[in-house]
Order: sequence, then C-alpha cells, then structure tokens
Amino acid sequence: MWVRYQRQRMERASVNHEGRQAFVTLRTGKTTLILRSRLLACVSSLLLLSGCTFDLAESVGLDSGSRGAGANALTVGDEPYAVQAGAQVLAAGGSAADAATAMYFALAVTYPVAAGLGGGGICIVHDPASGQVEEFDFLARDAGGGGAFAVPGNVRGFAMMQGIYGRIPWQRDIAPGEGYAAAGFPISHALSDRLKAAQAVLRLDALLAGEFLDESGNAKPPGTIVRNRELAQTLAAIRTDGPNAFYRGQTGARLLAYAQQQGGNISVQEFARYAAHRTQPQAMRLGDLTVYLPSRAVGAGAFAGTLFDTMNSALMTPTGSNDLQGSVAVAVRQTLAQFGVTSLPQDLGATGFAATDSTGESVSCAVTLNGPFGAGRNVEGTGVTLAAAPGANAAGLAAAFLTPVIASNGGPAVLAGAGAGGPNGTASMGYALARLSRGESMTRRSDLRSTGVAPFDTVNAIICQSGTCVALPDPGGNGLGAVATQ
Repeated sequence: MWVRYQRQRMERASVNHEGRQAFVTLRTGKTTLILRSRLLACVSSLLLLSGCTFDLAESVGLDSGSRGAGANALTVGDEPYAVQAGAQVLAAGGSAADAATAMYFALAVTYPVAAGLGGGGICIVHDPASGQVEEFDFLARDAGGGGAFAVPGNVRGFAMMQGIYGRIPWQRDIAPGEGYAAAGFPISHALSDRLKAAQAVLRLDALLAGEFLDESGNAKPPGTIVRNRELAQTLAAIRTDGPNAFYRGQTGARLLAYAQQQGGNISVQEFARYAAHRTQPQAMRLGDLTVYLPSRAVGAGAFAGTLFDTMNSALMTPTGSNDLQGSVAVAVRQTLAQFGVTSLPQDLGATGFAATDSTGESVSCAVTLNGPFGAGRNVEGTGVTLAAAPGANAAGLAAAFLTPVIASNGGPAVLAGAGAGGPNGTASMGYALARLSRGESMTRRSDLRSTGVAPFDTVNAIICQSGTCVALPDPGGNGLGAVATQ
C-alpha cells in the first residue's frame, strides 16, 4: 500500500494494539486513514509514520511547498528505529546534517552489523541556499603497522559535518542512540535478517553473542529487547566531550590496548590524529540533472563514476534507451570487469541513509564496517565493535560500493539517497537517476529498482518532483521513510 499525503498536515496519530496486530489512525485535514501493520510497536507524535513499523507503507510523501516555515522534512534508511531518531531530531529543529548524524549514532546501536563506532564512511551535503555541495570522507583505514583492525573514522567524520552544517547542539544528535543503548530497543526485522546471516561471526565473540544470540546460539527473534550499556557509556562520553572522548580518552586507550593484544598494529598517533577530509564531490550530467558522487580520489567515486559514465553512454544508443534496466546491468558487468572484481562476499557490512530539511538542505551518507560486524570483535568496557582493516579480506572492498548521491537541477535536491553494500546498490541508484533524468515519475517504493539481494545491498532515496517529496526505502528490504514537521 502506498500512502501519499499532499498539502496536508498530520494533526493526530494514535495506535491501538489487538494481539499481534496494530492499527494506526492518521487524521489529515478531513481525511482519516486507518492502516494496519503486524509489528507496529509505537507511533511518535513527531512523525507521520513511526520508525517502529516495518511494512506499514511503501513510501512517505508530503508536499515540499516552498520549504519554508511549516514545511516538512524527511529521513530514509535501512533500519526503522534509526530513521525515527533522525526524524525526531528534524522535528526538534535540527538540520539535515543533524538528522544524518542522529541516524548514524542510532544505527551504531540498532544496526551494528553495518554501522559502528569502529567503522567509516562518506557523506555528501547539498546546501541550496549557498549553492555549496561538499563531501566528507572518513573511511576506516588500514593501520600503518598492518593487522586485522581498521583505524576508525565515523566519529570524527560525523563530528566535522555536524559542526559545519548542524543547527542544534551536538549532544542532541547523540542522545537518541545513547537512549537506545541504555534503555534497550526491540530487534527490528531489518536487523534480524542480518543477524541470521551473521550467526557464525557472532558466535566467535562473547560480548556480541550475549547481546544478539539466544542460549542455543541462534539469533534472537524480531521484537526481542536488547541493550548495550557499555556502548551507552561510550556514547555518553562522546555526547559530553565530543570526538576526542573516543580518539583520545579512555575509550580510545581500551580500543588500542585490545587491538595490540590481538595482534593489531594501530599506533597511538594514527588513532588519536585521525582526520576526516572535507572535499568536493565529482559532478556529472545526466539529462537535465547534475549528479554529485563521491570524488574519484576514493574507490567509491572511481567505481560509481565509471559505472554511471558507462550507463550514460549506453543510454545514448537506441537499444539502451529502450532497455533501461538492461543498460544498467550491462554497465555493472563492464565496470566490475574493468576493476577486476570477479566475486564478493554476500554481506559487506554496509548501509546507506539520507535526510532533507525544510530549508532544502540534503545529506546522503553511506557507512561500512568492512564485513558484517566488522572484525567480529567487541571491545570490553566500550561496547565498540572494531571494523576489519580494508586490506584484511575481500569484505574490504565494501568502501568501493558506498554510493551517497545528491542530484539537483539548480535548486533543492531532486534526489538525496545512497546505495550501499555492493555493486547492486550502486546500480540501483544509477537506475533511479536514469529514470529521473527522463522525467519519469517516481513516487512509490516499487519505483526503485530493488537490488535483488536486500538487505545486504540496498538503495534508499528521497525524491522530490512537482513540488512533492517522497521517502522511498529499498523495496526488497525492511527500511523506512519518515517525516517530521519543521
């Protein structure tokens, strides 16, 4: 079912539970919609649709209007509780950068198979007021001395982006994730699917197993409440003292000590002095759109840029123009061959998400741990799972398939989204952009081309056409789009 709300504002949301079923009543103007979901846990009055529901609607859409006072802002991603956290921050007056930051720190708790304090990623920010488009690179790096563990970049990267583009205090962005870790959260379907596939990894670490496996060694089912109090304490320190609490405080000391005990060779200097990079994304034309991708200085930009160039050339031919999906598939095969990629692990441990706010600011991000749960080691006393070093195994290619994208035709973003997890995520983003460049309507979740292997490769996008914006999570996954009034 697709729900589209145009030129209407939510006045009231209520939820009634009847056994395992739940019904949500949404009153918009004179219209009352009653929606049914099997696993609805809660509805926030700050959201049109709560992040607690997994199959409630195919998409969330609202009139974008002038994006002035009272306009609505959206978030989208793979894990519903994190999407809810981002929408709550928007409702509290936060910017798109604040929302993306909140989503990331929530994901580090509710989706640690792909997002964690030990990992890294890439974000692209578009500010239509200034015309500025910037890229923030903070990928996890191989240690100078080698070893299985990466030097993490996420905390430094999101702190840099939020410090430049955030509108509310940093502490407010960290609080939702900290709350999930301290008080507990129900395992979502999105996380459950990944846990089942990663059971072998979880069984090798007592702390991870204690959080996510039952007494039989199997993944805990959806709805099970889990918590990570040590991670909550780490997030509390980051909330109060900023990124240095992670890189130079007690947490960092524990991470380094553990890595060295396990044969890792991360030096104190390279850990404490990790620096995120603020740079310009690459820009390319696709029809009337200007598409911003990661720069070709990083593997993600090199792969996505080559794939999109190949796809664009194919679409210029009569055959390619008549077979969009076929052209994308051919472009993927050719690009993988060009980069010498012949096989990949099923799960590269990555996820992508996006946010827009009432000013038109848009942010797209993709992060990875270089494998499900990274190196599969949670450091006692911190709650932090270390990312695998990029060069340690085949999952180190995950960074090459992080595809945060912003597309614009001169004003606010027409698309803000991300493909992640593998080449299918990048390809699905290319397919969406190709359709938009042709002027095709994309208002339903099913209008996105599913990666076919969700939840491991996913695509999530916020698309704005004809004055209306919709948040479209991957049609093959269990993600969510949410909206908050600003």
